[in-house]
Amino acid sequence: MKTDTPRFVLVTRRTRLQDLIARFNTIAQARFYVEHLGADFADYEREHATYEAALRDARAAFGEAGRLLVLDRAYLPNYVFGPEDHVAALGQDGLVANVLKYVGQRPLLGLNPDPERWDGVLLPFRVDDLRRVLPRVLRQDLPSRSITFAAAELNTGQTLLAVNDLFIGARTHVSARYEIRSWGQTERQSSSGVIVSTGLGSTGWLRSIEAGAAALAGRPPRPNVMTWDSPFLIYSVREPFPSRTTGTELVSGPVTAEDTLEITSAMADQGVIFSDGMEADFLAFNSGTKAVIRARPNAGRLWVRE
Repeated sequence: MKTDTPRFVLVTRRTRLQDLIARFNTIAQARFYVEHLGADFADYEREHATYEAALRDARAAFGEAGRLLVLDRAYLPNYVFGPEDHVAALGQDGLVANVLKYVGQRPLLGLNPDPERWDGVLLPFRVDDLRRVLPRVLRQDLPSRSITFAAAELNTGQTLLAVNDLFIGARTHVSARYEIRSWGQTERQSSSGVIVSTGLGSTGWLRSIEAGAAALAGRPPRPNVMTWDSPFLIYSVREPFPSRTTGTELVSGPVTAEDTLEITSAMADQGVIFSDGMEADFLAFNSGTKAVIRARPNAGRLWVRE
């Protein structure tokens, strides 16, 4: 039954303390494990208490504005968002990236539960902002920014989306073997894998790879030319190895609408493709599997401050 009362979905994630309790069954056992290793268990407790307080305050603010469903991120793959749902995420940047892949074109509200702990590039709002921001969310007059995704489309029919970056390589610390094709050139390579970054993720993993390569070459890192809505991607090969059968010419470059990136696996097993650091959620990428990597502009949106 349709109602005029607004409906909000707030996506949450377990804290480190909750993960430890799930692993060790009790808080006492979790404390023993952490302190036995010389770490500060009180920091886990402070983080948990801060997150719970933020969640409590968020519940109250959303409850005043409409109906609220709190959804743990573990249930995201099986949850079907309704056309009228307004979606928010309370957590670190990684949670926002994860949620963006499931909400389509509807703008997402990123909430920072602990500004003293998290910088929150994708968390422009605090829980204290909700009572001021939610009326504008409902009127759809809050500024938003478009986000380009990366997509890996396999010849097996599977597709994997990435908000920050894709990793294409071996599951273990062995060399990944594959054939790469970019801008009309083809090369067999052996490396530690290929990173393909969006504009949103360009200041993360890609930036660290480029900084290391620049330092080894004795030059400053190249300036970042990407923005969240850049209609292209950048790929970078990690530690390419030159040999009689493998080259190092195609190590970095753009992936545009005019020229997609194609990678064909030459790994008998252990080949994987995963996105946004979620190693457990991967596509198998073994011998003969071909991945076509392309940009998907305007695939997501994020509410931002003026």
